[in-house]
Amino acid sequence: MRITQGTFSYLPDLTDDEIAMQVQYALDHGWALSVEFTDDPHPRNHYWHMWGLPMFDLHDAAGVVYEVNECRQAYPLYYIRVNAYDASPTRQTTALSFIVNRPPDEPGFRLERQEHVDRRLRYTLHPYAADRPAGDRYPPTMPER
Repeated sequence: MRITQGTFSYLPDLTDDEIAMQVQYALDHGWALSVEFTDDPHPRNHYWHMWGLPMFDLHDAAGVVYEVNECRQAYPLYYIRVNAYDASPTRQTTALSFIVNRPPDEPGFRLERQEHVDRRLRYTLHPYAADRPAGDRYPPTMPER
């Protein structure tokens, strides 16, 4: 199963050149960029760990690609994404977000059903990776499920 969060999630993984083009697009629009990483990509986990500080004053995509590669080197088995923040007065939100690194094996999610009052059913997504402790969720080879 492939996690599909952000822009380009349904496409094959972006190369460094393609990442640089998207970053340059964001810079050309005046958006601030940041790099984030996590080992828990649950759809409701919006707050990933920041890699360094947001890059407000960059004008060249090479700086962001450098930080992405440094984060990949430190966390090769984690999800890493690039966010572009549009601080214009009418927007003030994330304008672009895309994943630039994934673990080699993405175990996916299971759907948990719960019965509630008045015969209502509630469903929850549970990531298989969360069954392992944080920091150990994506070993180089995942055991068979």
